Amino acid sequence: MDLVALEEIRGLKYRYARTLDLKRWDEFAEVFTEDATANYGTKATSEPLTLEGRDAIVSYMRDALGGNIITVHFCAQPEIEINGDTAAGTWCFEDTVIVPDHRVMIKGSAYYEDSYRRENGVWRISHIGYVRTYELMVSFDDMPSLQLLANRWSEDVPQPQA
Repeated sequence: MDLVALEEIRGLKYRYARTLDLKRWDEFAEVFTEDATANYGTKATSEPLTLEGRDAIVSYMRDALGGNIITVHFCAQPEIEINGDTAAGTWCFEDTVIVPDHRVMIKGSAYYEDSYRRENGVWRISHIGYVRTYELMVSFDDMPSLQLLANRWSEDVPQPQA
């Protein structure tokens, strides 16, 4: 097993989550090959989402998760198989999406099924996808004691109505 490649791929996946959650779109783009594909199996958008090309993936994420939307992606338990300059990985993940403007929180879990390719010595994601194990949505209005105390993207943090 190529332990250096293994650690580079782990770092790549962690960078994917960090740059997505912090909305660092230029850095986020760098985790993907130019011809990357994505299949995100989420019910929140009513149907599975299929994207082709790095620009389409980044554009979608910027539009869908920009503004004052809060996201947290936690990836763990990687199973990675390396075959020269390609690799495949499975990662358990949980995510939370808080949408203050719509007063909802979405939580879910799935297993990412990723493909990676090393180009000019740098590992990048060539395919990313998942099918949810679960996804739930709850309204802030259903939790009268909930208070959103911080949102780094909004100075006007909406609070539950009295």
